[in-house]
Amino acid sequence: MCIGATVGLEVAIRAYPRSDPLRDAGQARLLGRLHGELHPRLGWQQEVPFPSRGDPRAWDALIRGERWQLPVEAETAITDGQALERKLALKIRDGGFDHLILLVADTRRNRAAIPALRVPFPLRTRQVLAALREGRDPGASGIVML
Repeated sequence: MCIGATVGLEVAIRAYPRSDPLRDAGQARLLGRLHGELHPRLGWQQEVPFPSRGDPRAWDALIRGERWQLPVEAETAITDGQALERKLALKIRDGGFDHLILLVADTRRNRAAIPALRVPFPLRTRQVLAALREGRDPGASGIVML
């Protein structure tokens, strides 16, 4: 850090606990909680690649009904609502879907960020989970906080 400061750079460091070797373990637990809420006849697949050859992006999960599919994007910590909204709009456009589920960890910080995201995600947790527990497509984009 001293070397960076001497040349006019700000150095940022992130530390991760050693007890959990996977940085995305929190996201995996969050996805597992949503998976447990689904009707048994719904299919579930994680890390689903985009349909375009050469596109490195993937959906965090894909829920499959009898005649429908619904992508899921999971966020454990929302740090920039505008950047998240742009990223998801591009994924919807390029991924071949017209709506998705934004799965968010239920934390105080995330609850404070949610009101800014309500326009592109009109459905609330209860509405989305009610449909998925019945085995139905919610029909629009929504935010699920678990």
